[in-house]
Amino acid sequence: MPRLFTGLEIPSDVGEALSLLRGGLPGARWISPEHYHVTLRFIGDVDGVTAQEVASVLGRVRRGAFDLHLEGLTSFGGRKPRAAVATVAPVPPLLELQYEHERLMQRIGLAPEGRKYTPHVTLARLRDSSSRDVAEYLAARGLFRTAAFPISRFVLFSARASVGGGPYVVEASYPLGEGLTAA
Repeated sequence: MPRLFTGLEIPSDVGEALSLLRGGLPGARWISPEHYHVTLRFIGDVDGVTAQEVASVLGRVRRGAFDLHLEGLTSFGGRKPRAAVATVAPVPPLLELQYEHERLMQRIGLAPEGRKYTPHVTLARLRDSSSRDVAEYLAARGLFRTAAFPISRFVLFSARASVGGGPYVVEASYPLGEGLTAA
């Protein structure tokens, strides 16, 4: 039973810049740079028939290519931080693509995503990291920014059931073309 999600790949030069942020945070389990991505829609553990349906319905997406950039660091989890992340500028083409993925997954019978979409790249999973340690880490590195980088496709990833952080496998890729709009 594959565990699936859709996402955007991070270019290697951006991944390299992100990897320089690793270290200096007690209790952090750092994600390998080759596994950096922006999740669009977590699908979860599905059977083979549903996996094929997901792959098929994603092929109907007709969207244009766009640019993204990273605009800082933050953490998820509040007083009990659970992840250190790079925030992604929530540009309209990204939000529209994510919404279309959500709509398509619901159309094929998957439950709606329960959380508000917050585009990000997970840098580390946190265990036993104090909120003070996380605040100090973010204060020292929180002004991190990248130049815009192109997004010309989205992918269907599979992941082995684990605590998170990979390995992720690209099961299918879907181009984003110039001049395309929502179907």
